[in-house]
Amino acid sequence: MSNLVEELKWRGMIHDIMPGTEEQLSKEVTTAYVGIDPTADSLHIGHLVSIMLLKHLQMAGHKPLAVVGGATGMIGDPSFKAAERKLLTPEEIQHNVSCIKKQLERFLDFDNSVNGAEILNNYDWMKDYLFLDFIRDVGKHITVNYMMTKDSVKKRMETGISFTEFSYQLLQGYDFLTLYRTKGCKLQMGGSDQWGNITTGTELIRRMEGGEAFALTCPLITKADGTKFGKTEGGNVWLDATKTSPYKFYQFWLNCSDVDTARYIRIFTLLSKEEVEELERQHNEAPERRILQKALAEDITVRVHGRKAYEDAVAASELLFGKGTTEQLNALDRETLLSVFEGVPQYTVSRSRIDENPTLIDIAAETGMFASKGEIRRELKQNSISVNKQKVGEDCTLCTDNILDSGCILVQKGKKNYYLINVD
Repeated sequence: MSNLVEELKWRGMIHDIMPGTEEQLSKEVTTAYVGIDPTADSLHIGHLVSIMLLKHLQMAGHKPLAVVGGATGMIGDPSFKAAERKLLTPEEIQHNVSCIKKQLERFLDFDNSVNGAEILNNYDWMKDYLFLDFIRDVGKHITVNYMMTKDSVKKRMETGISFTEFSYQLLQGYDFLTLYRTKGCKLQMGGSDQWGNITTGTELIRRMEGGEAFALTCPLITKADGTKFGKTEGGNVWLDATKTSPYKFYQFWLNCSDVDTARYIRIFTLLSKEEVEELERQHNEAPERRILQKALAEDITVRVHGRKAYEDAVAASELLFGKGTTEQLNALDRETLLSVFEGVPQYTVSRSRIDENPTLIDIAAETGMFASKGEIRRELKQNSISVNKQKVGEDCTLCTDNILDSGCILVQKGKKNYYLINVD
């Protein structure tokens, strides 16, 4: 077994670690878990930190458990939240659980070896546990005074916290106890905001089983400028391609600052220390080439969406910035094309009109793409107009051959001005 703690340290992935954790990991194959509440039907990149903890744990020879919180998701974790979460229905939670399970399978090895990963749902051991039995069996072992000392609770005292959310740490602690009993799980990992909940679990194990369990948390990821990691103007960056396209996903990582990328490439990739340091050396010699960003974006996009989606995202990036070919443009599906050219002026022209082989000058005037026929004529004379990435002249006409497989025709003026014709 390799030294997991040392690996996580150089990657900047340890915030708090309970005494004895490193010794436990060095003496035997250790089962550890991370919990994920199914608040949506997709994971977002904020979840990737905990997932990478499990990945490194497995690579170091230990056994990872991913616990999808079908039960705790019905409560809502109050940790460092300004207000109480909206409660989801059991049907919504079950749908979210099934979607998240599929995404986790991209990251972890679920074979039947001694350290093969498992996905569990805490609803399975909570659904038949009567409330009175729970508070008699479990609640009596943890005092309210103890629960009140947790930062996640103290920070909500001014605005108020319901009993429902107050009980969350007890439920999470019981998860750890259950996994200790049934799976021999001795370690829980998570973000630093989970420290209080995790240590409640280690305390339950100590008091109810006389056993010893451990905790390890990673820092909450922030951007160098102080803004929240994983957020864009459009909201979360999701792992689901229907929520965040592979192109936008790729662009998120490609556009990270140098300072942020130096941290992210350690946290979100499996590149070795030597590989990272060599990439940093190359990047520092020519920062304008964005070598570090490209390596980060490639590694994580391939892992989340696959090699083809990554290659399509790279080709789409080249198209947007004035490069690329008609063949590359035609290879993009409609969703990717619209994602790439989001915000570009769009116009709709009927297929029957294109069947008439109209001139580009006429179409530009009819749609309002250019202010006048005179303007488009001037641009055509100056050889600054392209259709589907090919330069055209004054006599340019449009026909069905110009319609891309995505159902669009792309008109470009100069290097940066695009116009998208949707053929209906």
